[in-house]
Amino acid sequence: MTGFPGFLGSALLPRVLARREGARAICLVQPQHADEARTRLAEIEFEHPHVTGRVDFVVGDITAPDLGVAPADRAALADVTEVWHLAAVYDLSVPEEVARRVNVDGTARVLDFCRSRERFERLQYVSTCYVSGSHAGCFTEDDLDTGQEFRNHYESTKFEAEVLVRRAMGHGLPATVYRPGIVVGDSRTGVTQKYDGPYFLAAFLRRQLKLALVPAVGDADAVRFCLVPRDFVIDAMDVLSVLDRSVGRTYALTDPRPPTVRELVTRFARHLGRKVVWVPLPLGATRALVSLPGVERLLGIPAESLDYFASPTTYDTAHTTADLEGTGVACPAFETYADRLLDYMVEHPEIDAAAMV
Repeated sequence: MTGFPGFLGSALLPRVLARREGARAICLVQPQHADEARTRLAEIEFEHPHVTGRVDFVVGDITAPDLGVAPADRAALADVTEVWHLAAVYDLSVPEEVARRVNVDGTARVLDFCRSRERFERLQYVSTCYVSGSHAGCFTEDDLDTGQEFRNHYESTKFEAEVLVRRAMGHGLPATVYRPGIVVGDSRTGVTQKYDGPYFLAAFLRRQLKLALVPAVGDADAVRFCLVPRDFVIDAMDVLSVLDRSVGRTYALTDPRPPTVRELVTRFARHLGRKVVWVPLPLGATRALVSLPGVERLLGIPAESLDYFASPTTYDTAHTTADLEGTGVACPAFETYADRLLDYMVEHPEIDAAAMV
C-alpha cells in the first residue's frame, strides 16, 4: 500500500486485512512520515486487533527508482501479489513539476513494480472523478480521453496517470480503477484529515456576517457539486476489490444524486446561521479578484476552488451502482450528513487544508 498513513489509507488498511485472512500488508512509507505511520498503526491495532502483527513498513518513495527502497529491504516485497496505490498529490494549486513527479512518474514506477512480480493478482488504483477536466455533460466510468481541457495540474496529471494504468490494463495487467469525487469527512462522525473542497465554502460563510454575500459564478441550480463521504469510498473499495467482475472495471465513487451548488450553499448557510445573498459574477473576474495578494486568506476560499462551483460535468455511476447492488453499500444522501461535517469543523479548528504529500 502506498499513501499510508493518509486519510483513505488509514481507513482502508484494517478493512483490506479483514477480507484477506492470513495476508500481511507492507506499507511503503516516506521517511518524513515514518513516525506518523507508526503512531497511526498503533491506533489501528488498538481499534482493530486483527491487524496486530500483520503490517510491516518499508521506507521508500514512489518517485525514486525501485520505489526508493534500499537493497536490503527489497526482499520484503518479493511476495507481494496485490498493490493498493493511493499515494498522490491532492492539491489544486500544486506546481506542475511536483504533480508530474508524484502523480505521473510515481504511478509509472508503481506499474513497473506490479509488472515485475512473478505472481501478481491485482492493482487497486485510486484515481479521481476529475480526470474529466472540464468535460461538458455526463462523464461515464468508461470515458477517459474525451478531448477535455484541464483546470489545474492536479487534474491533468491524474488524467495522465490513469492513461498509464489503462494502457497497462490493455496489455494484461489485472487492475481496478476507483475514481472518488471530492472526499469529505465520515458521514457518521464528521471526522476528516483536512478542510478543503466544500469546507472552503464553509470557511467563507463563517467569516461573514449574518447576511452572507455569495458569488454566483455559474448556474447554482444546474451545477452539481461532486462530493462523497469517506466511509462510502472505503466501504465501496473494500467490497469491490474482492469481486472477480471488478477486474478491468472503473468505478466512479461519488454521490449519484449530488447536491446542486444552491443546495450545498443553502444547507451550509442555514446550519451556520447565515442568510445568503447571491451576487452574479463572471467566473474569470471572480477568480482574478480572489487571486489578488491577501484576498484568498481574507475570504478563506482559494481561487482554484471557484472553478468547481461552475463545473459543466456530471458523473455517471452505473458500474458502481450495479456492482454494489445487494451488498448494503450505498452513498448516503448529502442532507443526511452535511450538518455533521460542519459540526466537526467547528469543534476541530486545529485541522487545516494541508494535505499529506
